[in-house]
This record gives sequence, structure tokens and C-alpha cells, in this order.
Amino acid sequence: MTQQEMWDAVKNNDINYDGLFFYAVKTTGIFCRPSCKSKLPKRENICFFKTAEEAKAAGFRPCKRCRSDLLDYEPMRDIAKEVRKKIDAAATEPESAELDAIGLSSRRMCDIFKKEYGMTPKEYADSLRLHAAKEMLAGTEHKVIDTAYSTGFSNLSAFNRFFKKQTGLTPSEYRRSFHSAAPRTTQISTKYLVNTRDVK
Repeated sequence: MTQQEMWDAVKNNDINYDGLFFYAVKTTGIFCRPSCKSKLPKRENICFFKTAEEAKAAGFRPCKRCRSDLLDYEPMRDIAKEVRKKIDAAATEPESAELDAIGLSSRRMCDIFKKEYGMTPKEYADSLRLHAAKEMLAGTEHKVIDTAYSTGFSNLSAFNRFFKKQTGLTPSEYRRSFHSAAPRTTQISTKYLVNTRDVK
């Protein structure tokens, strides 16, 4: 995120940026959220911080109007949780129109989601697809091409490239490595979890 983008957010009191950064006013010694309704300071009198802790460490005091000191005031977390919920519901279509209902640009959505979970929405969706593919290859007798279609790939070559890039093995090689070790089943759960920070 550029300083110009942050400055534009401050000028517009853009609540979509709350939680992504804070700005401090050198002449008053106060730091605020981007959505703060206080009088707009001059550009040369402000500086930006990623967290409230950084602003405090630099000697700035929290704003009493926007309550930039409240650690649990994180409206962006709700947005990140909503994006994750939609991806979990349609893991094979990370760029689907479902996410458009959030009302944010793709770039803004990525910033918010990555700040909360440490990865972009696409990376998260890819991790779900990879987990599903691994489980199907190791634990069922479905053909590789059926696994590809079931995990959202339009053709086998795209699935092979994706899987090898992620694991270093082709789907067939991965399946052979589990041929004698993994139990075979005919059903597979439609819900997959990845190792990310728990959402409270």
C-alpha cells in the first residue's frame, strides 16, 4: 500500500482501511484510524504506522474520537471472516461472483484477508483445493481426471501443473506413494481445513 493510497483513505475517512494502518498528526501528537472524523490535517504533518503499537512506541497518543486505542475495534476482521466463509462454501471458485457481494475491490479484499490470515484469498482457496486433491488421490479410487474436475480444474493439464508445483510430484506419483499405506474409501467429505489461524 502506497502513502498516496493511505493519504487518499484519510481524506475520504474511508472505513474500509480501518485496521490496515493508522496515521499520526505531528502537530498534535495524536494518532487516528483512517475513518476518523476529526479535522483533516495538512499532508506534511502526518505520518503512517501499520499498527497502533507502532504509533504509541513513536510517542503518539490515541485519538479519543475514533478510539484508536481499542484493540478489539477491528471491523476489517469481519470482512476477512466473510471472505473466508464464502471461499469455504465455494472453494473451487476463488474468483467467483460470490466475493463481489463483499463490496470491495479485489486489491482491497486481498489486503484485508492477508492481514488477517497471512495469505491472499486465492492462496487460501488453492490450499483447500490441494488438500481436497491429496485426500482424493490417496484415499479413493477416483481417476485423476475426475479428481481434477472435482477440485475445480477445467482440464487435466492445468491440474497436473498446479499439483506438481505445489508438491513436487505429479498426481499419479503422489497416489502411488500412498498406494499401499492409505486406506481406500468411496466417499470424501466436501469440507476441507487448512492450517491457518483460528477465527474466533
